[in-house]
Amino acid sequence: MNEIRVAFIGAGNMARSLIGGLIADGWDPARISVADPDREQLNAVAQLFQVHTETDNQQVSGQSDVVVLAVKPQIMNAVASAISAQIQARQPLVISVAAGIRGQDLQRWLGGRCALVRCMPNTQALVQSGATALYANDAVSREQKDLAESILRAVGLALWVDDEALMDAVTALSGSGPAYFFLVIEALEETARTLGLDAKSARLLAVQTAFGAAKMALESSEDAASLRRRVTYPGGTTEAALEVLESGGLRDLFQNALTAACERSKALAKQFGAD
Repeated sequence: MNEIRVAFIGAGNMARSLIGGLIADGWDPARISVADPDREQLNAVAQLFQVHTETDNQQVSGQSDVVVLAVKPQIMNAVASAISAQIQARQPLVISVAAGIRGQDLQRWLGGRCALVRCMPNTQALVQSGATALYANDAVSREQKDLAESILRAVGLALWVDDEALMDAVTALSGSGPAYFFLVIEALEETARTLGLDAKSARLLAVQTAFGAAKMALESSEDAASLRRRVTYPGGTTEAALEVLESGGLRDLFQNALTAACERSKALAKQFGAD
């Protein structure tokens, strides 16, 4: 693994989180390159990680075994098209972390068939606690799949899906999901303050409760419904609260919300993929 050269196109937050995770996992910074037109961004990355930086995307793409496309979806067409000759000549593994860009469109912009992995990291990758789903096209070898997984596991959980269409559901669940939980935390904090708690206490209690619940769910062999029942006593305070949430249609709200996010993901993929 130490012989693999990785290039990141884009020096934003997601690229930085992945680079930090890789170096923490033992990757040699000398084998990591970052390209971005923003020299200020590059200087910050170089100072943080001592990696090679370059303003020329073509330069790093033509010298790397893995090219990670970490740019905004709106500019992916232009970025991918500009490095297509280098990708076709070297045939590296290409990993896209851009939401809403379909593999067929990305391959077209990259000049044709190439080993491509689409993935959907979420913002928790910034604190090495991400949840990432990956999809590989049929040009990706077993070794390249292992390599892609090792890169994304540097920032949290990574799992494979075998149908690219499922990436829209992934976007709705884990891609947009952090915002759902932030909204719940926000609502808990606000209500706790109306019940008399000061702002600092309300925030700490809400955040720690969310963290603890997630930790229990991760470490338990029981499903979420079983864990919920274990902490809900007949006639108790939790039961009273849950009855209000259920009668208010919480499950329907989440179903409608995730469905809306999924449909929007499909629409954006169609929009971004248009010539």
